[in-house]
Order: sequence, then C-alpha cells, then structure tokens
Amino acid sequence: MTVTETDEAPAQLEVDDRCEVKWRDGGEKLWAKVIERRPKKKNEDEIEYYVHYENHDRRLDEWISFDKFLIETLEKKPSDLPKAAKRRRTVPTTSEPATEFRMTGGNWHASGDPSLAELEKEHEETTKIKNINKVIMGGWEVEAWYFSPYPEEYNVDVLFVCEYCLKYMRRRTTYHQHKATCTHRRPPGKEIYRHDNVAVFEVDGKQSRVYCQNLCLLAKLFLDHKTLYYDTDPFYFYTVCQLDEYGAHIVGYFSKEKNSHEDYNLACILTFPQYQKLGYGKFIISLSYELTKREKTTGSPEKPLSDLGKISYRSYWTHILLNLLAKGFRDLSIKEISVETGIKQEDIISTLQSLNMIKCWKGQHVIYVKQESIDEYMQQHKQLRLCHSDFLEWEPQQERQKSPST
Repeated sequence: MTVTETDEAPAQLEVDDRCEVKWRDGGEKLWAKVIERRPKKKNEDEIEYYVHYENHDRRLDEWISFDKFLIETLEKKPSDLPKAAKRRRTVPTTSEPATEFRMTGGNWHASGDPSLAELEKEHEETTKIKNINKVIMGGWEVEAWYFSPYPEEYNVDVLFVCEYCLKYMRRRTTYHQHKATCTHRRPPGKEIYRHDNVAVFEVDGKQSRVYCQNLCLLAKLFLDHKTLYYDTDPFYFYTVCQLDEYGAHIVGYFSKEKNSHEDYNLACILTFPQYQKLGYGKFIISLSYELTKREKTTGSPEKPLSDLGKISYRSYWTHILLNLLAKGFRDLSIKEISVETGIKQEDIISTLQSLNMIKCWKGQHVIYVKQESIDEYMQQHKQLRLCHSDFLEWEPQQERQKSPST
C-alpha cells in the first residue's frame, strides 16, 4: 500500500518497507528498501534505518535518518508475509572469523547443492548489513562497501589498519602507537617486480598466513562475492605497491591458486578505492597474464566476476586483441592468439563477438577483421598501465622445484 499526503504518516518505517529517499546531498531521489532498523547511538528515542537503493550496487547501502525519507511515497510491506520472511536480520556475533564463511575458491556464488542451500541463505542474510563504515589506512579515510567478518569487537564505525602489516585496530590512539613502533615497510614475501614507483610482492598464503588473512578481511570490505579470508594456504597473493621514501604502500592485489585444476590464473582481484581510476586494475590483470605466459599455458579469471571486474577484463582483452591485430598479426588462428597472449580461447571469442569481429565458417570460429574498428580504437591512443615482462623476476613453481636454490 502507498501512503498518500492525506494519510497520517507513520511514526516509523518497518523492515521491507519501500520509499523514495533524498540521496546523500539531497540532489537526487532514489527508491530504497529498508533492510534493518536500530536506535541511534546518541539518541535512542530516534530510529535510523539501513537501506538498499534499488537497481544500485550494495556498496551504496547505508544507515540514514528518518528525515531522509520522502514519506509521502512510502509503500508498506505486504502484511501477509510468512513469518520466516519477517524475522529480524542480525549481524553474526562470533569473536573469530567464522569457518562457515569459508568456501571453495576465491569467489563465492550459489552452488546449487541443496545440502548447502541453508548455509548459502544464511551467508546472504548475515552479510546484508555493513558492520564497518570507514577504514583509516595510511593517509586515507575510505568508506567501506560491504560486510566483512572481522571479530565482533571490531564491528565499529571506523576501523584503523596499518598499511604495511595490515594489523587492524579499534582506537585511534592504539593506531598511532602502532605506527610509531611498526618495523614493517613492505609486505612479506619476495619482491618479483619493480619498475618506476611500482613494486609487486609474492606472498605465500601458508607462510604468511596472518598477513594474508588480514588482507582478505580488509579486501572483503570492498568485494561483494569474496569469501576467501580463512583458508589462505592454497593461494599466492600478489600485492601491488606504490613506492616512496616511506615504504611500499599497498594499492591492490590478486590471489592465485597454487594448483588450479580449472586453469584459473586469478582467484580474486582488488584495487583499493583510494587508488582506483589510476590504471592499477589493468596492471594487475596484465601481471596475472604475464605469470600465465611464463607458465607456458593459458588462463582465465575465476567466475563470477564483479561488475567492475567484468568491465576491466573486457577492456583489457579488447586492448590486447586490437593492438595485436593492428600490428599485422591477422593470419593467426584463435588458438595461436591464445598462446601468444595467455588469454583463454573462450575469452578471446567472447571479446571478438562483442566487437562483431568473428564469424562461424564450416563449424569453426574465424576472425573477421574490421579495419575501421581497429583504426578507430588505435586513434584513441589509449595508454594502459601494464606489467612489463622485462622487469618481472618470477619462475613458475615447476621451475623452482628444478632450481631449489633460487
């Protein structure tokens, strides 16, 4: 039902009510659904509401006050909902990162297994509400996007994180004391890349378990589907850092299974929000493919990709393929392009299909070169921040086993 101006406005909104909201600075109105409600900390007589903006990513979900609602647009929830749908949503109260959140691989998605259906439903329910609003990290204050299973006592408005060792703290005084005494100025592990002011470190999830778990907990604040934050042993973490006179500041990372049976060359990828739109996403993707080419194989990122991940990968694949074709490699088959670039054949085909540059002939996919599309792209003079193989010092695992001294 809709509350009109002639109706008496309700004193409070309930969970599952819908209403238009004055978003952020009030310049835009968005439809929102009430996910949760609670008394305000400073005034328990007032209620604040956790809302999800319809047709928008969950990263924008937030707590808002009653005066943000355009109450004349209120649509009350149906009164005949089953009791199960009406139950109050709560944040998990465990004091340790919960093992039930640990699932296979770096990205979580519905398994389709009926035996896991209840667990998956509970996972979705308990991660609907952000438990941390902001993160102080180095010189940055960053708004959190999603729930992350930090211990309950760290479910605070502002979390403080050391950008070097990734230790997390609740209090500003503790944070400043830690900064004054922390001896770390770079991630653990081996430095495998350095060019200009960018360095990459390979961190073994088994050898540096605490650091990698802390990295995953921090990353989960900005990744919706990521659930690899408990069992880090089967993964390598490649941390990308920006260098200055103070140390190596982490800007992003990707994780990679030590032994992937599905030819995944990347499990999870993240550029922290304060470093986004600076080209680091493409750099991380290109780094994953440089490692794949060193392994003399082809690879693909683990699915499902986030919305931002899909955009980044499609942009990277388009750049690599069109530049290859622009250089005259037009007689290569899709298989040969796959070997040359490290990109899986199915990813090449889907990208060329999006460019309308592939045809099916005698049951096989054949590249249909559209010179005008290549020329148009090349005239944009896009300069991506990519990994330069000449500055990469890295050997695949099988090569290291042959040379244990390296």
